[in-house]
Amino acid sequence: MLIAVAAMVLYYYFHSTPLRVHVATVQRGPIRSLVSTNGKIEPTQNFEAHAPAATTVKRLLVKEGEHVRKGQLLLQLDDAGIRSQAADAEAKVKAAQADQSAEKNGGTQEELIALNAQLIKAQSARDAAQRKLDALQRLAQQGAASPGEVRAAEDALQAAQADLNSAQQKKNDRYSNPEIAKVQGEAAEAQAAYDAAEDALSKSTVHAPFDGIVYSLPVKEGAFVQTGDLLLQEADLSKVLVRTFVDEPDIGRLQPGQRVEVTWDAVPGRIWTGAVTTIPSVVKPHLQRNVGETTCTIDNADLRLLPNVNVGVTIIAAEHANVLTLERDAVHADDTPYVFKIVADRLRRQPVEISLQNLTRVEITSGLSEGATIALSSEDAKPLYDGAPVKVIPER
Repeated sequence: MLIAVAAMVLYYYFHSTPLRVHVATVQRGPIRSLVSTNGKIEPTQNFEAHAPAATTVKRLLVKEGEHVRKGQLLLQLDDAGIRSQAADAEAKVKAAQADQSAEKNGGTQEELIALNAQLIKAQSARDAAQRKLDALQRLAQQGAASPGEVRAAEDALQAAQADLNSAQQKKNDRYSNPEIAKVQGEAAEAQAAYDAAEDALSKSTVHAPFDGIVYSLPVKEGAFVQTGDLLLQEADLSKVLVRTFVDEPDIGRLQPGQRVEVTWDAVPGRIWTGAVTTIPSVVKPHLQRNVGETTCTIDNADLRLLPNVNVGVTIIAAEHANVLTLERDAVHADDTPYVFKIVADRLRRQPVEISLQNLTRVEITSGLSEGATIALSSEDAKPLYDGAPVKVIPER
């Protein structure tokens, strides 16, 4: 009996004592669905100069942060060693070209003269042996020459013909296939060495390839540099690329052309704008996140954004204007979303339909009208329920 009475008292207390609630109002205005993340600034047009060989910096004609014009001389390396290498390589190329010419013509000029002389001599000896054999054969028919003399003349003719054949083969087949391959290989190697030396020589003097800013200059005049060391970096910073790292769950919300807003802590209050140009094609680890990379290009006419700085990036995935919106915390969900609307100082559970939402607000497409008062939460975290009497807590 006492339990039943207590239950009735509690029921009456909770259903007759108004809940003190915080409220929100349905408002008309814009709403944006955002992807907030971070990114990094990269030049859209970038030039890097690297040391082509181990040497010293002979002259340094610019400073870091300096604006330069296309064609302007920026830096010179000591190229004495490179020039020596280029001269050696050129000599080897000329020697290889001579070998190729000899291989093509069957030998050097001196060798050709000697081979032609040997061929003429062998031809004359063969002709003489032929004439002698013809004469002895006529004499043998007259009984004036013995068979032994004829056989000796035939043997001499065979020997002379063999010498002639050998001389002709030497002239026609001066180089064997392995020798030809060797000559061609040495020529290719010499040309590659020469090209490398010429390339190194051209890179020992650095000119600006376009108008821009020297934004990195890690060397000093007189410093020794190793092959491949970075000498300087120049970029055209009037437009920059923002490489943005989007968390995996948000990748599906991205579309080309979506508005991008970029902020940098070093310039508070400034917002740079652009549009999404690429959509991630792969997901990969980045620090402790799985991200896809998207990019956009933004104007940077005043050159305030610098390469390699970290920036905040907001991508507007969707935006609706002049719609009904409500604080997100006011919307509850079972199978369908609903709110607790305040009608005549009581809560009424009201089903709603929603569309866009962000971290703070949600778009209401059906179920509520502008100006409706909606309960957010009760004082002391007491549960809200349909039909509960309420008292609105004034906003401070």
